[in-house]
Amino acid sequence: MSRTLYVINPNSNADVTAQLSAAVEPLRRAGGPEIRCVTLEAGPPGVETQAHVDGAALAVNDFAVRHEADAAGFVVACFSDPGVAQLRERVAVPVLGISESAVLTALTLGHHFGVIAILPGSIPRHLRAWGAMGISQRCVGEIAIGRGVSALADREATLAAMIDAGRRLRDERGAHVLVMGCAGMAGFRAPLAKACGLPVVEPTQAATAMALGRVLLGW
Repeated sequence: MSRTLYVINPNSNADVTAQLSAAVEPLRRAGGPEIRCVTLEAGPPGVETQAHVDGAALAVNDFAVRHEADAAGFVVACFSDPGVAQLRERVAVPVLGISESAVLTALTLGHHFGVIAILPGSIPRHLRAWGAMGISQRCVGEIAIGRGVSALADREATLAAMIDAGRRLRDERGAHVLVMGCAGMAGFRAPLAKACGLPVVEPTQAATAMALGRVLLGW
């Protein structure tokens, strides 16, 4: 296939994009379109507020419309799924948001899921999304680790905070599955799963796998 499956990082942090590219590497071996992870360099260092989300939605749509001609599909790699609904109305290829895809995947792995968020302000946005999807009763809660996207680069401190949050979601809330609530957490799935003893969903992997399946099946 000559077309490209674009994985769009709407923040300007190239390190996050590199982590996303590493996370989806196993899917590149499945055949199909090229999977290309791109950074929207005009975006903020991290999409952390509703204002950031609103701005990212416009930037994502602008990028996608400009690249539709050679696109097999688009994955919006931000856990607030900025611009996904609008983009689905504008292009004729699959459009997947990592938040929606992550929780749909989690529902196939266990009855109740918990989310590890970056900041407390992220949680109300996520809860609105679960309500709109009609799955609020399956979410046992979210715990924020208090670290913005840029701070996730301190891998030791970030992983320790994520493990603590994951164990609390497991032990105090009864989570059967953990969802990592930020694209910038992509590199932590395996050690988090090992430390917590639960399935862990990395959102960009979940969304890219769904997009790739749809492209290969011609849906």
